[in-house]
Amino acid sequence: MEQLKTYALMTGLTLLFIWFGGMIGGQTGMILAFLLAAGMNFYAYYYSDQQVLKHYNAIPVDHNSASGLYHIVLKLTQKAELPMPALYIIPEQQPNAFATGRDYEHAAVAVTQGLLDLMSEEEVEAVIAHELSHVKHYDMLIGTVTATIAGAIAMLANFGMFFGGGDRERPNPVVMIALMFIMPMAATLIQMTVSRNREFMADEGSARMTGHPEWLQSALAKLDNYARGTVLPEADPQTAHMFIINPFSGKDFSLSQLFATHPSTEERIERLEELKRL
Repeated sequence: MEQLKTYALMTGLTLLFIWFGGMIGGQTGMILAFLLAAGMNFYAYYYSDQQVLKHYNAIPVDHNSASGLYHIVLKLTQKAELPMPALYIIPEQQPNAFATGRDYEHAAVAVTQGLLDLMSEEEVEAVIAHELSHVKHYDMLIGTVTATIAGAIAMLANFGMFFGGGDRERPNPVVMIALMFIMPMAATLIQMTVSRNREFMADEGSARMTGHPEWLQSALAKLDNYARGTVLPEADPQTAHMFIINPFSGKDFSLSQLFATHPSTEERIERLEELKRL
């Protein structure tokens, strides 16, 4: 069911992109948008995971080089009935983590060295459970595709501003200009909404997987506090939604607000508190 939902969202966003291409360039615009969307989705599906791991200089580890981390992940994957993902450590001091990969068999979990240095074993387990919950619900693929299509719509809007043709099927110029401003904003809003909802779901998944919501509450409080005092140098807006805590937290306030792909840590902790009472 989760995989079906993922493909439905991918299809919906692709159709939105093609429709927008038609509004800008008529039938030719639709064809070009379809070809571009197909190429971008193909690349995102098969290669985005390795690209993001390389971008963050992630180092692969196993039971020999990171036995503690490996055994935590192994225990949780057995609970969640998931295959063992590839494990990576990012040599950065900002405490953070993310999951990537297109499906269960190609999943990867990456944590920063700062997270391992800062967290207790129980807190690391809660963070890993959060990331495995993303894997369980195909959130990595959803996040990648929504970010890809959002960027493509923004690119198409810029293209239409300068190169829009005179196709009679297109709406009047006022409507078209309005669409060029509205559509990128709508696509970004969809991306952020999807990301925030998935964070809440992964938090709940972590609480249920470990049986201890308080472990993740403690981890989130530490992550948020320490992330504000450090910077993840390679962080960029296209991948910010992947992390358990916004990697822009340590940068200036305007940037952290602009790329707010995560709900507030306070709200996440409050929702976890509610789970304790169920």
